[in-house]
Amino acid sequence: MLECIEIQPPAAADAAIIWLHGLGADGNDFRPIVDELGLGPSHGLRFVFPNAPIRPVTINNGMDMRAWYDIKGMAIADKQDREGIEDSATEINALIGREIERGIAPERIILAGFSQGGAVALHTGLRYPKALAGIMALSTYLPLAELLGDQASEANRNIPVFMAHGNADPVVPMTLGQASREHMTRAGYAVDWHEYPMQHQVCMPEIQDIGQWLTARLER
Repeated sequence: MLECIEIQPPAAADAAIIWLHGLGADGNDFRPIVDELGLGPSHGLRFVFPNAPIRPVTINNGMDMRAWYDIKGMAIADKQDREGIEDSATEINALIGREIERGIAPERIILAGFSQGGAVALHTGLRYPKALAGIMALSTYLPLAELLGDQASEANRNIPVFMAHGNADPVVPMTLGQASREHMTRAGYAVDWHEYPMQHQVCMPEIQDIGQWLTARLER
């Protein structure tokens, strides 16, 4: 089981979000924004921030760092590390299973991630065999898109997907995010797309939109 940082809700946990960091970061990366989401004083959303394994990353001269999978070239959607992506999906499936064991229903679990973490969230959530509450994919793209048609889970054909991207992103070009959105839309998924005047980061209007989306997904 991956090491995780957890933030417990003020009320009894009745939902969970598993939030994956980007390349080279760790589980602390998005912890500071939890209090900025406006979830209210008595929400029941448990935040789970896992740490990716440490592995060599080709694009960074083989340097060891936290990464969900290898990136083999500047065009990040080329020469994709299928084995690494699928291994990370297995790890996230285990975290979902742990939340279920702790009493959280699958339909009350959200997968989220930024950049590499968002790619793994999309890959995993669209294939998970039980219906989830949603996928939140920030500044990212759909990896192994050509396999989705054969691997997609029927249980998550109607899963809500929130995608957000900066229109000046130099790391994951917004055109790649848009192409991923279009691929999922053609496959029948409803994607809630958001663009912001920023680079490879998050901004306060985006955080506010995330908070509203989470509230809508998890309200009783």
